[in-house]
Amino acid sequence: RPRLQSTFARAVVPVAAGIGFFAVLGLALWGVAALVSGGNNATTDTFGGKYHEVGRTDTFALVIADSGPIVFQDLLGQDRNIVLDHVGSEPQLGWRIYLAYPADRSTDCAIEQIRGTRQFTDCDGRTIDVSDLALPPDGVVPQVSDDGLLTLDLVSDEEDAAVTTVAATGTTGG
Repeated sequence: RPRLQSTFARAVVPVAAGIGFFAVLGLALWGVAALVSGGNNATTDTFGGKYHEVGRTDTFALVIADSGPIVFQDLLGQDRNIVLDHVGSEPQLGWRIYLAYPADRSTDCAIEQIRGTRQFTDCDGRTIDVSDLALPPDGVVPQVSDDGLLTLDLVSDEEDAAVTTVAATGTTGG
């Protein structure tokens, strides 16, 4: 069994071996990732941000009944806030999503909720009801599971169609 004679060799060789091991491990993981991705350079948002789990419908229905709709900051990206509302007495039904600006104004018209109510003040100082807010793109909807969990589907039909088209045609960015 060879023995390292110098103090320098006994210090450097194990460190160099460790660095070499992690370099080989990193290259192997990179190779596996490249193989799994199929070399596709197209970017998608399929790994996150497309669904937002809110929680139990009965809990959030009570919160909204007591305090008014809930404003979620920038779930859609591009500084687009959304408002979650619930109407009716049945926690499984009556969920709605709105965009956080008035339907008759542009996205630049920010709203501020009047605490404890279903009303908002817009950029012009008008008092508006939650139903006066802009509707989200088609496909951006609340989903309620059989066990009472509320999830927000944040993928619009247009985005979903674009991702499906790219996947079907094999088009890549670049």
